[in-house]
Amino acid sequence: MGSTPWGTVGAWFPVRPNRSMAVGVGWQWTLWERDERGDMATWFERMAAIPGVRFAGSPGVVREALAAARVRPEVSYGSLMWPSAEGSTSATPASRHVPVEASRADLVTRVWEALELPGEAMDYHFVLQGAVDRLWSGRRSYPDGLEVLEVFALLDLELMEAAPQAVSFDTGPVPTSFVHVTSVPRLVMLLEREGAFTDALEVARRLARFDQGEDAVARLSEKIGALAAEATTGGAA
Repeated sequence: MGSTPWGTVGAWFPVRPNRSMAVGVGWQWTLWERDERGDMATWFERMAAIPGVRFAGSPGVVREALAAARVRPEVSYGSLMWPSAEGSTSATPASRHVPVEASRADLVTRVWEALELPGEAMDYHFVLQGAVDRLWSGRRSYPDGLEVLEVFALLDLELMEAAPQAVSFDTGPVPTSFVHVTSVPRLVMLLEREGAFTDALEVARRLARFDQGEDAVARLSEKIGALAAEATTGGAA
């Protein structure tokens, strides 16, 4: 049994950062592999290449200096396989770039680099979510990581909105069921702790699109309403 012939093709897709903005504000080049039957297994050169993602690129990272940025997959028996030190693997360069033992500043650097490597939308989600979870766990020894945590969590949310398949195993064109997300709820919690209730509510409402976070929406709405009522009562006294 031989491998299925595939070819690399691409197309220009309109970038629509969010639903409130006009279509056609920019364009991104997206690559995929297409087999002889026309099926596609989508992968991207970098997270910034995903249509609709506002992320322009990782700060401080020289993409050309990353050897893995030049890696391209081959197809074996209908599956994408990526070159590795051991031979080949189905895991993308992005999904393999952050070591389990990475922490603190090294973790942050590795994550920014991973977002510049080839991968699928779900790979970038798990890279960002994993970093958020690790930075939260190590917040006492690395308090500066909380600021980065917020950045990564917001990037993850923006990725989910642009590419819902990043958090879904559905095979249809429009996902209807989603995996449990931990990164964005941490952002909601941090914003709430900082007293940024309106910002926290906005993020929670965006998360609710993915069938989670409704409890936070209810809690924050009640809290904001109570504060508004208190302010009104105090002003009238």
